[in-house]
Amino acid sequence: MTTIPDGEGRPTGSGGSGSGSAPPRRAELARMIDHTLLRPEATGEEILALCTEATELGVAAVCVAPTHVYLAAAATRRGGLDGTRDQSDDPAFAVASVIGFPHGTHLTVVKAEEARRAVADGADEIDLVIDPACAMEENWRSIETEIASIRLSVPSHVILKVIIESALLPDASITAACRAAEAAGAEFVKTSTGFHPAGGASLRAVRAMAAAVGGRLGIKASGGIRTAEQALAFIEAG
Repeated sequence: MTTIPDGEGRPTGSGGSGSGSAPPRRAELARMIDHTLLRPEATGEEILALCTEATELGVAAVCVAPTHVYLAAAATRRGGLDGTRDQSDDPAFAVASVIGFPHGTHLTVVKAEEARRAVADGADEIDLVIDPACAMEENWRSIETEIASIRLSVPSHVILKVIIESALLPDASITAACRAAEAAGAEFVKTSTGFHPAGGASLRAVRAMAAAVGGRLGIKASGGIRTAEQALAFIEAG
């Protein structure tokens, strides 16, 4: 595993680190990570442990199922799990939740209601799974319409990330999916659920996504990233 130096520094955001530039420090890299627990059998106790780890590690967000949003939001906003943080402090991390997860085949009206309820329970970010069959059939109008519906169903300050399940798609379809997400008002495009048998994030997909959105949207690589070396490679890819 690549060693990440300690120390504070300015976060690099969603773009790549750039050829020849220094890799992010440990704290910077942490602020680019969504600490995630989406196993369907995850217990409340495990979610609380995830939130404790998130605070200790200084990550950007935790990502949990809609049923666990309220618990995660309470952990970050109400003085911390052990009461050591003042309630007036900024939240220790953002709360993200997944919509239409993991298959993306929910009706749009169901996804919209799921998103609304997640935000009402405290979600700051929504990760929407598109219908992969629509992408396979190149039905970009349907995908754009659905993303726009979800964008309109939650307040404008809520970050919308669109999961395109990139392992299923050739580069041309990845480009088209990213353009649909951008046109519909999403802030991020995301590679994968991490649950599809086709696989998770790939450098190929991230490069195609970066070329498509040109820095206008953030890119979230998800699924199968296990080491610092892998993480840095994805950051360099975009």
